[in-house]
Amino acid sequence: MRYGVRLLGLGLPLVLMACVVEAPQPVPPEPLPPVTACGADGLQDLVGQSAERLEVMRFGVPVRIIRPGMAVTMDYSPNRLNILIDDTETIVRVNCG
Repeated sequence: MRYGVRLLGLGLPLVLMACVVEAPQPVPPEPLPPVTACGADGLQDLVGQSAERLEVMRFGVPVRIIRPGMAVTMDYSPNRLNILIDDTETIVRVNCG
């Protein structure tokens, strides 16, 4: 009887190891669209310039000009150009979103 208990004691870990189910691998998130989708990469020279410069410019994508205290939706649109302006009417950031 002791011999059978010893075999069971040695075999049980092997049986348990065989029952371990590998956890499913997490699905990687979808990559974000390139930051070039709205053309912001080609407009970085606007940063530091006066917001008045925007009055004569034309853009081929939707544009959102954001000033301090302005209400802004949190929706993300990769083709929309965001231009952030500070209190001194200086362009401080140009990005997609």
